Amino acid sequence: MKKTFFFKISISIAIVTLLIITSLLTSCKCRSCTNQEEATVPLEILAKADSFIVSTTGEDFFKKYITPDFYGTKVHPDFYEMAYKFFMPEKPYVNATIKFMVDSAGNVMKNRDIVGIPRCKNFPYECDFNIDEETAKLIAIKMGLKDGVREWDSGFSWDFKRQRYVWRILSTLAELGEGDHYKATGEEMLIDPDTGEVIALNNWRVN
Repeated sequence: MKKTFFFKISISIAIVTLLIITSLLTSCKCRSCTNQEEATVPLEILAKADSFIVSTTGEDFFKKYITPDFYGTKVHPDFYEMAYKFFMPEKPYVNATIKFMVDSAGNVMKNRDIVGIPRCKNFPYECDFNIDEETAKLIAIKMGLKDGVREWDSGFSWDFKRQRYVWRILSTLAELGEGDHYKATGEEMLIDPDTGEVIALNNWRVN
């Protein structure tokens, strides 16, 4: 009986030890993977990229709401795809990504897309973002956006044409098929997130 008892204890201790070792090895492996996914950007490059954003947003706004996203940043031999998180805790619907590219010296590549930098420094009224998603939808109802065949798609997003943020609300009026054979038509309403003004009402189509 004693031998059996001690044997069971030994087995239990061995199993617990194995689980602990496995857990430690797994944790180390995960940390290693995380480090590989996180981009390493030289401080001088990062400082220049920060300054470029500050020149448009102003320093106070940048410090309060914008942080580097090293997981979204990508390093290439001759340039960096810089990514930043833009988030306002008091207005959680303002949750977007800033992206642009800099060369190996940290100079912004202005011939590439520059996405998501609000013009708060020169146009502070563009950074109030007083209109939340529910209010934007109420405005869309009031201004005649059609109900469609399913629930509206809506999002706070960057408008490339206007170089500013908008509420984009999509109504699907008709849809047919699936996958590669999917077809649909609908309306798109763009709403100013600062004033609630309807900026545009467009038709859209997926063939």
